[in-house]
Amino acid sequence: MDDTLDSAASPDSFELLPGAVHSPVILHVPHSAREIPTPVRAGIVLGDAALESELDHITDAHTDELAAAVAEGAGLTPWRFVNRLSRLVVDPERFPDDREEMLAAGMGAVYTRTTHRAPLRPADTDPGPLVDRYFHPYAQAMTDAVAGRLAATGRAVVVDIHSYPTARLPYELHGDGPRPAVCLGTDSFHTPPELVALAEKAFAGLGGVGIDSPFSGAYVPLRYYEREPAVTALMVEIRRDTYMTEPGGRLRPGFARLVAALTMLVDTAGG
Repeated sequence: MDDTLDSAASPDSFELLPGAVHSPVILHVPHSAREIPTPVRAGIVLGDAALESELDHITDAHTDELAAAVAEGAGLTPWRFVNRLSRLVVDPERFPDDREEMLAAGMGAVYTRTTHRAPLRPADTDPGPLVDRYFHPYAQAMTDAVAGRLAATGRAVVVDIHSYPTARLPYELHGDGPRPAVCLGTDSFHTPPELVALAEKAFAGLGGVGIDSPFSGAYVPLRYYEREPAVTALMVEIRRDTYMTEPGGRLRPGFARLVAALTMLVDTAGG
């Protein structure tokens, strides 16, 4: 691994965009970027064309634009935490250890397999340098962002914004269930029924809302995970055909309805 990975993550690896002082809401956008630093690219075995295709499939395209539009239109501006690097660098939402079930698909915190289960990195890749360089600084910054909302408002509401393909990809471990227009991922400790109800109401007009299928769970920094009930969280998985051309193309007219729906959720959850 290139020696440049030994230093702390650069400021442009992620960004916290401030919202209103009294807003408890953090829009978390972990998978919208395609950027891969040159030293990290050197460890990926795909050719350039194959890598671009993989980025089309793995990137949650336009979710950063969605969060920005919601922040602009919300009554009380939410905070935004945006990953500026591709999840092919590290995936900040994975457990960095053996608790991560996606290790079975070669997709722990550092991926060794693609969405189609082809080699992405050598199987014996040591994830340690990438985890130290990118994962831990990201996790600390997100922890600090949540701590800031707790200190300012007494609570934090993490709304995790993702997208997913219309058709199941080979890497999905639980992709044989329903694939609704909007899938709400929940956590038994951090997702109260009231938050789910607000989301179901907000997204009701988009063509169907489901719970925990094909993806489940919600992101909470490990410092607070299963410890702090004042940190609530919900994952919003949007089926890509509802707002964009697949696998990694342009926005479609449905994007405006999606912005309105997510803005409604932010306004009601943060009020």
